Amino acid sequence: MSIKLSKKIMSKLGKTNAEFKLIEEGDKILIGLSGGKDSLTMIHSMKEQQRRAPFAFEFIAVTISYGMGEDYSALALHCAENGIKHIIKDTKTYELAKEKIRKNSSFCSFFSRMRRGYLYSVALELGCNKVALGHHLDDAAESFFMNFIYNGQMRSLAPKYTAANGLVVIRPLIQMRERQLRAFVVDNGIAAIGDEACPAMRFDVKMPHARANMKIMLNKMELDFPQLFTSLNAAFKNISIDSFFLSEKEEISLEENQDTSS
Repeated sequence: MSIKLSKKIMSKLGKTNAEFKLIEEGDKILIGLSGGKDSLTMIHSMKEQQRRAPFAFEFIAVTISYGMGEDYSALALHCAENGIKHIIKDTKTYELAKEKIRKNSSFCSFFSRMRRGYLYSVALELGCNKVALGHHLDDAAESFFMNFIYNGQMRSLAPKYTAANGLVVIRPLIQMRERQLRAFVVDNGIAAIGDEACPAMRFDVKMPHARANMKIMLNKMELDFPQLFTSLNAAFKNISIDSFFLSEKEEISLEENQDTSS
């Protein structure tokens, strides 16, 4: 199967990597592979980047099984056919969730924390120094407005950060649009895993609405302001901290953080 990656995807990946130094010489990267359009785009664009880059790095795709009878045989075959190292980590997250998640409560954060924890554990076991996640610009925008509207916080998704365990977490697709990633799997005829793998389908819990609301809101805003996501991408790198309502104590804390991160 011949995989075709658009020039826009590879150009954006290269520019994002150069801007934030996501992938470097000698890196061993674990890529979280759910089998959805985002992570499928990432494994193929990273494989192409591996071929193009003037330096050497390794990566391995890791799929976390929740232990609810998921069938990842097609995904494993796809990786094998395309020369991508891939392992499936079996867990009992689904059984654990039955005990931990109350009826009519939200489940997304629970599964997200568990999945991230397993990815970190496998990365450390395999001697990886970085973990790559498939978040894109739409995810960053949605997260920003979710935090803004529901939590009263100005937060989004960083292209790169260091976790408490020392692993560096990177988001190579963070400046790409979701529609670009959807087009990649459609154009290549790749069968991506969708909502059928969502644990919510097995639980009597309320469906998450915050992110869905943000998608609807941003879609409407983009119709009125076509440059919305271009402006958001620029704004995430151009933050005037001194223009916000910060107390003297918060200003000192920010200065200390800037000193230690420089």
